[in-house]
Amino acid sequence: MQFDKDLKSEYKQLFLQVRSLLLEDNNVSESKKARITTYHYAGSGLCHVRTMANGVDIGFLKGVLLEDKFGGLKGSGKKIKVFHINKPSYQELTYYINQAKQLNV
Repeated sequence: MQFDKDLKSEYKQLFLQVRSLLLEDNNVSESKKARITTYHYAGSGLCHVRTMANGVDIGFLKGVLLEDKFGGLKGSGKKIKVFHINKPSYQELTYYINQAKQLNV
């Protein structure tokens, strides 16, 4: 399971910080799957989180609809945009998470 791999990663602490930030909100639920850990808000997909070789990727499932004042969202897909971090980025991450939640209301 990917969650178990994330807990063995050198970026374990960063992964757990992102996870904790997401789960602070009682309306956010977590779904651990074989290849990814996904988070839902108000019954709809919010983002997925996984460790990578050089940090943690947070893939916002409706990322193309997010404003990107920090220029941190990457990807050329039709829906998902990824925010990659390799150190704590509380301000930016909170900015993207709050927007993503609003899209699910």
